[in-house]
Amino acid sequence: MFLKTNEHNMKLYIGNKNYSSWSLRAWLLVKKYTLNYHEIKLNLGSKAFYEGLDKISPTLKVPTLKDGDSVIWESLAICEYINEAYLSGKAWPSNTALRAQARALSSEMHSGFSALRNAMPMNIRARRQIVRTEEVNSDIRRVEQIFSEQHNRFGSQGGWLFGEWSIADAMFAPVVLRFQTYGVKLNGEANAYIEHALQCPILQLWCSQALNEQEMVDCNEVGTPT
Repeated sequence: MFLKTNEHNMKLYIGNKNYSSWSLRAWLLVKKYTLNYHEIKLNLGSKAFYEGLDKISPTLKVPTLKDGDSVIWESLAICEYINEAYLSGKAWPSNTALRAQARALSSEMHSGFSALRNAMPMNIRARRQIVRTEEVNSDIRRVEQIFSEQHNRFGSQGGWLFGEWSIADAMFAPVVLRFQTYGVKLNGEANAYIEHALQCPILQLWCSQALNEQEMVDCNEVGTPT
């Protein structure tokens, strides 16, 4: 496989760090592997946001990655591209079966959990309480199951979902932050994974930068302050 060199800076277009969960996923990967890139942050929903993405992203959404003549939009596609182009595949587990399982969990996160995501938008600065529907609780139970099972299997091998950090952990990172914002309590095994993830220096860097932002996105300001 031909591996690109990271000689020129990729451009990664992201949204507000306090709110943009999809941006976080792609950002974690480029930061984890210390790739050269130029970060372009756009205020979600603003005129500058759409102007900044015009003629770059066909969806006018973040994250979008521009690498030379290549433009990749959508978080999981960006992670796959970076993994193949620059990382020799090491952002997925090396074992074939585990790699497939990591992809399955990542795809499940990507396409599912809509009740959870809609009811509990990412809002790192906030500490809120919401009234949970049964659909939201069902999503929470499934996340709890994933975190518990993976911790029982791999917790002693590095603490991440598959032992070593992978794209799967990037995909679930915003859920960890949502649970912190909305005070979601999980069982001991699942909470052990959450505590491990919250200690990640790269995730802490994102959160510290989010806390310094001043912009507000009203549709993400839900719930009652606690």
